[in-house]
Amino acid sequence: MIGMEFFCYHRDRVGSLPLREELGEAHWAYMDRFEAELIARGPTFVGEIPTGSVHIVDLPDAAAARAFAFEEPNYQAGAYRDILLRRWRNTLGRTMWEFPGGRDGDEDRYLVLGLGTGPAADLELPADTSDLIGYGPLLSDDGTAWLGTAALVRAADPDAARAVLTADRYADIEVHAWTFGGRR
Repeated sequence: MIGMEFFCYHRDRVGSLPLREELGEAHWAYMDRFEAELIARGPTFVGEIPTGSVHIVDLPDAAAARAFAFEEPNYQAGAYRDILLRRWRNTLGRTMWEFPGGRDGDEDRYLVLGLGTGPAADLELPADTSDLIGYGPLLSDDGTAWLGTAALVRAADPDAARAVLTADRYADIEVHAWTFGGRR
């Protein structure tokens, strides 16, 4: 690994699908430049419609992470409405490609984002990690303050995915259908 891990979630602007489709190859080419640094990646969905793009990446520092997030072609063209960019700690210590469940079964994969303040929660891995693809705390830029938890999980449904986090410890928990990304 290079140095610092970052969680980046580009959220789509409503109606941006045609622009994303037009920029598909530019996005792929950009991400190809970071192949060795990517811990996990992939789009989120509502039904068949993409709603965002997750990239968990290991980069030298926060400036490199900001450049990664804001120089992405879809962002530059206005396809995304916002970006959630946070330091992250790879609690599982592996990439999504090392997930024992493989990339099959994308229909039962989720991004779970718990946004919080105050004392840290869910820093320890759950007892059963067999359905965890990626897991770790969201941290402040300097890595000292806990701001939440991000997990990529295999689950039967959104409620089962949400259950990976301690519900009453977060201001909000978002659950998004997610699939393994990367060139097929």
